[in-house]
Amino acid sequence: MNIPRRTFLKSFLAGTTLALLSKTALADWAAGLGATSPDAARKAVLGDASVEDSDQISITAPEVAENGRKVPIEVSVDRGITNVESITVIAEKNPKPLIAQFNVQNNMVEPYFKTQIKIAETSDVVVIVKADGKLYKATKSVEVTSGGC
Repeated sequence: MNIPRRTFLKSFLAGTTLALLSKTALADWAAGLGATSPDAARKAVLGDASVEDSDQISITAPEVAENGRKVPIEVSVDRGITNVESITVIAEKNPKPLIAQFNVQNNMVEPYFKTQIKIAETSDVVVIVKADGKLYKATKSVEVTSGGC
């Protein structure tokens, strides 16, 4: 079988990374995915540290989403927050509020992403940024006319 070198390396690195993840991290993530309240989801993946509001986090999302199955969001973190470790997205009224967590591996990467999420009903979308061991959050309210979950 002739596997291209690039495909082999991607597969090898992905498998190695997964194997190196600790069981604790996977258990925390699984607990976060199973959580039915926003606070339980946050505590499962980010711990009990206090969270402070920040105007250094920008969330772009529609004020009214016609279809909760495809709600575009864009998140960026200003340079005022340094050493970003992760960005977590929570939809407060979803049956399973934890939407996603993006881990930033080094400071050479701009803490920014754009994606589509599902929102069950009109809800606040909360973005929590972990940086230098502290937690910062921003909130954006999204009205959903047709549910997505």
